[in-house]
Amino acid sequence: MVDSKQAYHDYLLKEKNYSLLTLRAYLDDVSAFESFIKDGDAGATLEEVNYSQVRSWIVQLVNVGLANKSINRKISSLKSFYKFLLKSRQIEINPLLKHKSLKTEKKLQIPFSEKELVDVVADNEYPDDFEGVRNRLIIELFYTTGMRRAELIGLKVNSYDSGNGTLKVLGKRNKERILPVLDCTAKLIGQYLLKRRELETISDPDVLILNIRGNKISESFVYRLINCYFSVVSEKVKKSPHVLRHTFATHLLNNGADLNSVKELLGHASLSSTQIYTHSSLAELKKVYGDSHPRGRGGS
Repeated sequence: MVDSKQAYHDYLLKEKNYSLLTLRAYLDDVSAFESFIKDGDAGATLEEVNYSQVRSWIVQLVNVGLANKSINRKISSLKSFYKFLLKSRQIEINPLLKHKSLKTEKKLQIPFSEKELVDVVADNEYPDDFEGVRNRLIIELFYTTGMRRAELIGLKVNSYDSGNGTLKVLGKRNKERILPVLDCTAKLIGQYLLKRRELETISDPDVLILNIRGNKISESFVYRLINCYFSVVSEKVKKSPHVLRHTFATHLLNNGADLNSVKELLGHASLSSTQIYTHSSLAELKKVYGDSHPRGRGGS
């Protein structure tokens, strides 16, 4: 008999080109559900599941205090798994065909203001050494390209094309996209590369952004760096790389960029993903409208 989980693993890896991190998350969710159904019936199999068993698992996840967003992510993994089983003819009916996601509250991300960016990028004095130039470059890359934290960490030295002024980024599901680089960012990349060559040892020569020991930087390092610099100028609760990505999109939209262009720059598969960034842009639009329209200024 075909090992459905192994076949699914190979499908995600070879056909869908999922990253190892995403692949592991999907398979962990499927394995957790398998353990749940086997706790109720040792002979239960993933191929013979019905929706009532899925619903019972959801109830258990709710009872242990898991947030609806996290539950939806786990069920999304299951839906993907059963779509694969149906496609590969290992089952005849998808038990999650009519499942509806749990309702979740949409949390509005509050972007940094343009002044806060000026305070951190332009008005802040960075040491003229490797770490100072690198730290400023990391902040500039997030704000001027909108790339994700994992994308920044994954940048290679040959990702940067100085001739064309572009960066090649490897996004979700191993999809590549080419991002334009502003002149100010290109200048900073040049300065950083000079400092990088002065490092005594480089363990990861292909990786663009390194720590002082010449190793690839970690996700936690990047988070701490952004949080540290923006804590000085901002009282916002959340100060993270993702907030900078959100800021990039919001500032573009506020200054007239169209939604489709922002979608391509962010690497979103659909416009619905990009539209979450329009909330604060709408707030800015309302302010401009209120300040500019005669009736908004108190006219009758």
